[in-house]
Amino acid sequence: MKKAAILIVITGMFIWAVYDLVFSDKPAEEEQADVEVGLEVGKQAPDFELKTLEGGKTTRLSDYRGERVMLNFWATWCPPCRAEMPDMQKFYEEKDVNILAVNLTSTESSAQDVPEFVDDFGLTFPVLLDEDNEVATQYQLQPIPTSFMIDSNGIIQYVAYGAMNYEMMVQEFEKME
Repeated sequence: MKKAAILIVITGMFIWAVYDLVFSDKPAEEEQADVEVGLEVGKQAPDFELKTLEGGKTTRLSDYRGERVMLNFWATWCPPCRAEMPDMQKFYEEKDVNILAVNLTSTESSAQDVPEFVDDFGLTFPVLLDEDNEVATQYQLQPIPTSFMIDSNGIIQYVAYGAMNYEMMVQEFEKME
């Protein structure tokens, strides 16, 4: 009797394991939907929409799904932000990466400060304007600069609080898919 009960339990476990293997495979989109939105490494980066400095077009973070992105928050008056901009421009030019540089426009003393800064530093990557501080609040920014390295699935892989240099940017990007 004991042997029959054990055999039934083992058979049931085997059938359950096979069923689980065959029928529990979720498509990649469903797995992606299971990833929690948040600001920590391993979480889905919160989506947002902002106007660009060039022409006032709107850009969404989700427009870059399928590509790796460096999302950087900065201001013209911030010394560490100023220090990292030449390295960000070099990184953008040499490594063919997507950089979204979100300017905290509401903290600027003048709206004209941003285009002057971009011209002075020769920046050619997209500059987005967070005029109402909504995205900065959404991303709970403190301090600036803060950079999020986001993989092609929209998942945060690295967060840098403070200025990054060229070598750090390359190193963290090479770790991502």
